[in-house]
Amino acid sequence: MVQLKNDVIGMTKYAVFLIFFITLVGCSNTLEVTGDFPRPVITTLPLTVGVVYDQQFQTYRYVEQEEERSDWNIGIGKAQMQLFNAVLPAMFDQVIGVEQVSGANENSVDLFFAPSIEEFQFNVPTETKIKMYEVWIKYNMKVHDAQGSLIADWIITAYGKTPSAFMKSDNDALNEAMLIALRDVGAGLSLRFRHVPEINAWLGQRSRSQQAVQP
Repeated sequence: MVQLKNDVIGMTKYAVFLIFFITLVGCSNTLEVTGDFPRPVITTLPLTVGVVYDQQFQTYRYVEQEEERSDWNIGIGKAQMQLFNAVLPAMFDQVIGVEQVSGANENSVDLFFAPSIEEFQFNVPTETKIKMYEVWIKYNMKVHDAQGSLIADWIITAYGKTPSAFMKSDNDALNEAMLIALRDVGAGLSLRFRHVPEINAWLGQRSRSQQAVQP
């Protein structure tokens, strides 16, 4: 009888451990963001731009640090590189990848452009109590002139959301919300770039300088 009781207790402990383990595994999510980014139809600026994508930007990955949330490991780097590689060539005559901002450039660069992620947040339906997946991305955009001096430094905040009813899984829904947010970044950058006050002033000064040297 004692042995039977011990066996029951042992089986109970094992069942509890198994449920706990399955719960942990079930709460672990890995997502590599994938999708397509169309080339925007905009007026191209006659500029050669050197783009600085540092290693952190190229391989950016969000790893959840808060213990009360499910474990999420979200790879964003590849997708955002696709986005910028689609948008920037539509904005400028020539786009060149460079390692760093430098006044001693050999590529006749007119401007240097260096984007970075400042903040990334997301919510899933279990947290918001609504059937919606939401993503926020804050980008810091920096532009330097050919001598390496900072011209403009501004923030673009993007938002994406996806109703859970249209998705088969958390990963699919969050991926779609991510794509919407990234496309929002692309639209904001391509449509507003020349309207950033410091950029607009630089473009005006460049135009006046070019007109002054014309015969």
